[in-house]
Amino acid sequence: MFDQPEIAVGVFPGQGAYFPGCLDFIGADRELEKLVEQVDRVSAAMLGHHPIAGLRAGEPPSTQQLFADSPDTMQLAIFTTTVATHDALRRRGGAFGALIGHSMGEIAALVAGGALSVEQGASVLCHRIAVLREHATAEGGLVAVGCGRDRMDAVLALLDHAGPVIASDNGPEQVVVSGSADALRRVKAIAAAIGVPATPLLSAYPFHHTMLTTARQALAERLTGLRAAPMHTPVFSPILGRFYRADDDLAAMLSAHLVLPVDFAGTVGRLHRAGARVWVELGAGRALTNVVRSLHPDVTVLTPVTETATTIAEAAAFLVPSSTVAVPPAATVRATPVPPTATPTAPPAPPAPTPAAATPDVREAAGRSALPRSEIAAQLRAMYAQALEYPEEVFEDAAQLEADLGVDSVKQTELLNRIGQTFALGMRPEGMRIGEYRTFGNVVDLVHGNLASGQVR
Repeated sequence: MFDQPEIAVGVFPGQGAYFPGCLDFIGADRELEKLVEQVDRVSAAMLGHHPIAGLRAGEPPSTQQLFADSPDTMQLAIFTTTVATHDALRRRGGAFGALIGHSMGEIAALVAGGALSVEQGASVLCHRIAVLREHATAEGGLVAVGCGRDRMDAVLALLDHAGPVIASDNGPEQVVVSGSADALRRVKAIAAAIGVPATPLLSAYPFHHTMLTTARQALAERLTGLRAAPMHTPVFSPILGRFYRADDDLAAMLSAHLVLPVDFAGTVGRLHRAGARVWVELGAGRALTNVVRSLHPDVTVLTPVTETATTIAEAAAFLVPSSTVAVPPAATVRATPVPPTATPTAPPAPPAPTPAAATPDVREAAGRSALPRSEIAAQLRAMYAQALEYPEEVFEDAAQLEADLGVDSVKQTELLNRIGQTFALGMRPEGMRIGEYRTFGNVVDLVHGNLASGQVR
């Protein structure tokens, strides 16, 4: 019943996910042509030009040339490529259990998940471009450094007066640092001295840094009233650290992206623990799926749009309808305050699960027709208390896991998987939604009912 599902996750890249010809897969696909027309129409009205039509009209510029001549066009091209890649896969039957975006990629992820229309997503991006043009006056940018957070923190401690910050934690092999041009020069000098690679990224601004506070405030004003539509696919934010919901204030959240850091490694870890084993780069290249694979070598990655091949049809055929990460209803979710960025491979055999610690009598009892509900509750109370670092007394039947204790859907999935292993429960029934088990008592009843009915392995 609680065997860990295999979830396919779509990842939307942000800054730098462009190469000449990355939009060629659109070809004569009329639906994708409509998507391009929508982006160009919004851009023409807000910024005064048709960026995607211009890129496709002649020989596409090199990445460096496009960034130097028109970084705004590059951002719109990245957005269009990512949304079009997802749309091409979806219309061929490709299914995802969850979507995430890296930095600017969250806008495209919200479009793909159904929270925003293509026009709304393009409008958000154009507003973002406009406020950065007006308010991000100081020189700055991003540098990728080949080390983990701890080592980078030690480097940044030497530059405290210069104010560089970690903009994105991509795991033990890479962090992205944001700051002024002078601060980044110092970071690169120290990195070179200690033998750590440091590579400037194609970014005209110091994203995820308080240097963009004024731009953030201006963007929040421009986006006032923007609300998310009901989503057909859950979208997890590596910036907010949770799933988006239909009642979110997108003006506050999308503007806060300019100054808040990205925890990409943490997000990948959480979704991996919830069963994510297939990761798809929904955009040009394979930068993000390379990071995912470095963190979790057991996963399968798909990169349908690269410089050497376009394998959208093959990737779509691989993406059979997958399990969905359960998202609790909005009424049971505690708001998160917002303070002032391959070709298919056969999936490897999943590793044998490591059972959670359990006393022998529990596994023996699980093989019988029933366990007393009180004993099940005691076992679950100890398990939840240890995992969540709460005293056991808080786990009464009426305790709301999300609203009272802050147990989000990813953590609840992890705990239910562990419960299934501990009590040797059978396969998860079709149609079961983890978000329906909102209270501790609901979980106890679920286990008790299945053991009492004899539905064990």
